[in-house]
Amino acid sequence: MLSSVRKAGCSLWRGVVAPRSIQTSSALQHDSLFVHRDSAADNPDIKFEFTPDNIKRADAILAIYPEGHKRAAMIPLLDLAQRQQGWLPLSAMHAVADMLKLPRMRVYEVATFYTMFMRKPTGKYHLQVCTTTPCWLRGSDEILETICKNLNMKVGETSKDGMYTISEVECLGACVNAPMVQINDDYYEDLTVQDTEEILSDLKAGKRPRAGPRSGRFAAEPLGEPTSLKGEPTGPGFGVRADL
Repeated sequence: MLSSVRKAGCSLWRGVVAPRSIQTSSALQHDSLFVHRDSAADNPDIKFEFTPDNIKRADAILAIYPEGHKRAAMIPLLDLAQRQQGWLPLSAMHAVADMLKLPRMRVYEVATFYTMFMRKPTGKYHLQVCTTTPCWLRGSDEILETICKNLNMKVGETSKDGMYTISEVECLGACVNAPMVQINDDYYEDLTVQDTEEILSDLKAGKRPRAGPRSGRFAAEPLGEPTSLKGEPTGPGFGVRADL
C-alpha cells in the first residue's frame, strides 16, 4: 500500500494511481459554512440592498409561488443575491430572510447546505474543476494542474486581483463528456491540456470562451463510430411473420 497521501492542491502523480484525498476543495472553500466569523468583508454591519432591477426580478420570482409558500423562493433569491454581490455575505442572507419574513436561521440552514453558495469573496471567474471518478479517469488531475500552473494559484485560492477562484468540486453532471470544468454558468467539456490553456488565454484577454464539448461533438454522442447496436435488433419475437 502506498504510504504517501495525495496532497491537496495541484500535485499530479505520474506513472501510478494516486490515492484520492477524502477532503476536497469544496470543503476547503466552504469551511466558513459551519462557523461564521465576522470579518472586514463579511459582518452584520455591512449593508446589502438589492438593486432596483434585482428587486423587480425578486418580485417576479416571488409571484411564482402561492401565498403561504413564499419561502420556497429562498434558493432563487439567494442565487440572485449572490449574482449581484459575486458571493453570499451574511448581510445578503439577512436581506433574503427579511424579504421572506423568515427567521435568519432558516436562511442560514439553506445557504450553508448547498456548496453552490459561496461564503467567501469569489473571483470574477470561478473555475470549478470536477475530479469525481469519471473525470478523474479521463485526466481531470492534469486539467487541474494546468489551471493551477497557468494562473500560479492553488486550489481554494482567489487571485489577488479578484479575477480568478479555483475550486475542486464533486460531480457536475457531465460525466459522459469528461473531463470538464465549470466557469461561472458555462460548461467546458471533453477537455485536453491544450483546450484548457486556450480557455484560460481567452479569459485573460477578456473574451468569453466557447462553451460545450471541445472535441467537436454536439453533446453526448459517441466519439467516433458506434461500437454496439449497429445492426437490426434480434431476439424473441423480432421479425416473426405476421401471417403465422
